[in-house]
Amino acid sequence: MGVTKEDVEAAITSSLSPSSLVVTDTSGGCGASYEIEVVSEKFEGKRLLERHRMVNTALAPHMAEIHAVSIKKALTPAQAQPQPEPAADKAQA
Repeated sequence: MGVTKEDVEAAITSSLSPSSLVVTDTSGGCGASYEIEVVSEKFEGKRLLERHRMVNTALAPHMAEIHAVSIKKALTPAQAQPQPEPAADKAQA
């Protein structure tokens, strides 16, 4: 068998110490394709490309067996907080 969801979670957790991590096996169970959403303080001050590189570096030992990784979200804790919706404009003519 290929890389498991748990393998991916362990690799990212040990490297990035995420406050939130969602790993979804999109390969139908064979472990060849994953979608990842990760929130980590280690992303502070990093651009999106740098964040993706950090995730890919964490997964490097497994990449020979993984066909595809889709990083859906790579956010800081502040970015992951729900943003308040702007108040509706009450001034109507």
